[in-house]
Amino acid sequence: MHYTARLTTALAAAVALVLTTPTGAHAGAAGSTPVRTFEYSVGGATMKVPTGCMFTHVIRGSGKKITYQNAGVDCAFVAALSTGFCNWRIDFTYADTNNRLYLTSRGKTHAECKIDPMRNNSPRKLPRYGKACAHLYVNGVRRVSQCHHITK
Repeated sequence: MHYTARLTTALAAAVALVLTTPTGAHAGAAGSTPVRTFEYSVGGATMKVPTGCMFTHVIRGSGKKITYQNAGVDCAFVAALSTGFCNWRIDFTYADTNNRLYLTSRGKTHAECKIDPMRNNSPRKLPRYGKACAHLYVNGVRRVSQCHHITK
């Protein structure tokens, strides 16, 4: 029940962010992508992430200036009861309008298992327009990504 409430709160906050973002010079985006079911091995044990988790990426700023960026996972239903994500990290990447990657902000790999991994990224000024993405890695394998276009 706790995780269902957390997911509802996170989704409501994301909708509120999009609906209350002022028009004009400031912009923001929030998007969620389902985490597909997968299995992986940790210390000889097989771990399974069932259906029911969403990877959410929130970004705020103006033009090429990012003032806030966050990404994380929320799980509900059966997925909220699983052991979660072990050996996880969240990376933020930036690509130009030709989809050429020019910057990666690599997150720390966390050895512990967590049902709700999350990472904030530092504000930054991008050198060009394109897209900003967040990627969740589990046990060294990229499992899900969520991107936003950065335009004029």
